[in-house]
Amino acid sequence: MPAKPPPLSFDAARGLAVLRTPHSVYALRTGADGSPRHLYWGAPLDPAELAALPAHASPAASSFEADPAPDELAPQTGARFGPAGLQVRFADGTRGAQWTLAGHTVGDHELRLRLADRRYPLTAELCYRVRPGSDVVERWTELTHTGGAGTGPIAVDRLDSACWTAPALPDYRLSHLVGGWNSEFQLHRDRLPVAETVLTSRRGLTSHHANPWLALDDGTATETHGQVWSTALAWSGSWRITVHRDPVGRTSWTGGFGHEGLSWTLQPGETLHTPVFAGLYTAGGFGAASRAWHDHLRRTVLPEPDRDRPVVYNSWEATGFDVDLPGQLRLARLAARAGAELFVLDDGWFGARTNDRAGLGDWTPRRAAFPDGLRPLADEVHDLGMDFGLWVEPEMVNRDSDLHRAHPDWVVHAPTRDATELRHQLMLNFARPEVAAWAHATLDRLVRENDVDWLKWDANRVVTEAGWPGHPDPDRLWIEHTRAVYRVMDRLRRDHPGLRIEACAGGGGRVDQGVLARTDQAWTSDNTDPVDRLGIQHGFSQLFPAQAMAAWVTDSPNVTTGRATPLRFRGHVAMAGALGLGGDLARWTEQELAETAELVARYKEIRPLVQRGRQFRLTAPGGVTGVHYAAADGGEHAVLVWRPAARFGHATAELPLPALDPTARYLDLQTGTAHRGALLVGRGIDPRLPAGDYASSLIRLRRISGPCATTGR
Repeated sequence: MPAKPPPLSFDAARGLAVLRTPHSVYALRTGADGSPRHLYWGAPLDPAELAALPAHASPAASSFEADPAPDELAPQTGARFGPAGLQVRFADGTRGAQWTLAGHTVGDHELRLRLADRRYPLTAELCYRVRPGSDVVERWTELTHTGGAGTGPIAVDRLDSACWTAPALPDYRLSHLVGGWNSEFQLHRDRLPVAETVLTSRRGLTSHHANPWLALDDGTATETHGQVWSTALAWSGSWRITVHRDPVGRTSWTGGFGHEGLSWTLQPGETLHTPVFAGLYTAGGFGAASRAWHDHLRRTVLPEPDRDRPVVYNSWEATGFDVDLPGQLRLARLAARAGAELFVLDDGWFGARTNDRAGLGDWTPRRAAFPDGLRPLADEVHDLGMDFGLWVEPEMVNRDSDLHRAHPDWVVHAPTRDATELRHQLMLNFARPEVAAWAHATLDRLVRENDVDWLKWDANRVVTEAGWPGHPDPDRLWIEHTRAVYRVMDRLRRDHPGLRIEACAGGGGRVDQGVLARTDQAWTSDNTDPVDRLGIQHGFSQLFPAQAMAAWVTDSPNVTTGRATPLRFRGHVAMAGALGLGGDLARWTEQELAETAELVARYKEIRPLVQRGRQFRLTAPGGVTGVHYAAADGGEHAVLVWRPAARFGHATAELPLPALDPTARYLDLQTGTAHRGALLVGRGIDPRLPAGDYASSLIRLRRISGPCATTGR
């Protein structure tokens, strides 16, 4: 038997690099001009097929056409007329890099190609990483000014992490996420035009309006079949991805941090590191792509992925800013009765914070509400058997605050521009070391003094009038603020083992692989209406696993939409992620509290499947959708099914479960009925939805051996 090829290889004589994952191959070759050029990304190739890859691209059809060999990171030089992922200006005004391959390193799972400019003191390392058992290829770039003190700075107008290239296909379809506040993660699938399509955030946050994830297919892929190429950028600030489909059939996309119009200065000896821009290929449709991403995030991104995400109770929708100790204690006792494992005190507990016009930045307990501080509440919450959490918004400040009066220069501002207030607040410049140090010290004190187990880290505005007075490279704000947020989060987790952090930005305004590398879950949306949440959660699941998706059961009618829905339906929708409770429990009836406790108990039974199982999205006629969570060994299964609206005269269709083993038998744990897997896969199972609108159900199956225990299909 021939030896298994290594996951990474580089043939220096041919300039050929090959990356192998369990179900794909990625190949590139150094071009005649020294630039790495894309060769192949798709299904595995045998050695003969690899050897047959072309040594060089065919020449351009005319002097007016672009070089047909796609770049791994396009500079501004040569016959390149698409979006340039690297844009530099040297001290003498010359633009663009011209490369020569200066070296390479190949480790067990990481490849680095070192490029050097032919005439200027600039090097770039194009970095590639694969991980055992994963189909994800991680890529990033490191750009270094190699000159001495007298060589002058280099201006960097654009530095993308990577450029990806799809193969020639009959057509191209783009999948991406759009939305807004209260309507995040709306999945759009559109035919890719022959043009440049820009996906971006210019807000200083990932944004509610777009997300740095996309997928491409030929227009025929489904949830279960078809080739899909997908990428995601791990960055929580402004970003841009440009997809270029040219008239002769080439499609590529380049992406990284920052938006257009920014410029960073690279001083002698300095290196600029980009975030990871990861990609994967699958032949199993959109569902397989999502499961591969979920597996990647659990194995390499999320902190403590094997630790249960707790059932949260959050006080915001119950009290708003009307916060005091007796009211919070009452809610805590009711939350404990309902089965909550974590009680989070939300906004309104600090400074002069009785509305959103004052107090941000003054992170000491509001004496009128908590005369003895937060410790009595924290102690009572712990005595009730729950962890204690606290809402914070450390990146923001109100003008009406002691912090702003003492340090008005700490805010992001341009001195000659009028500052725009959003939600009556300004943004602190974490890129300033003294501001980041203050933030860490403040949060560290809160955690230590109050035995805090959980921080809900919010960010309720974006960047406007960006400025950093006195700094020689003010556009660095757009990078360094985000990096400083990361550092503060990372240091808090190191200093307080066991502390957990929830990412929030007015809902889902900052959700990406960068922030999720140091937070346990994300607040998906401020919109908790269960009907709206079905679409939001569907889009979220394209990239992110259920354990990272905070989902609450709240009041009916819903505070956002005014829609009234049954508690069962609200519960089943929220059980599809990291379950939480957010209603005003003091106004709920004893029957509602008892039903909530039952829903929470059922969730805890299926939590290992929801939070660590494999997820399969389901659809059936009549507006029925569902999510199937399967244990890794296929033994246990949980299926959540929803139908927001019933149609007159239409019986509920059976729901196929294609993830099951057709050769096995499965026991329905609620009914005791045993089913043949082949029929559940092909024909489906009765979802047992109640009559009427806002119907839902939870079905639990267990794989069994031997004949059916009762008469069934």
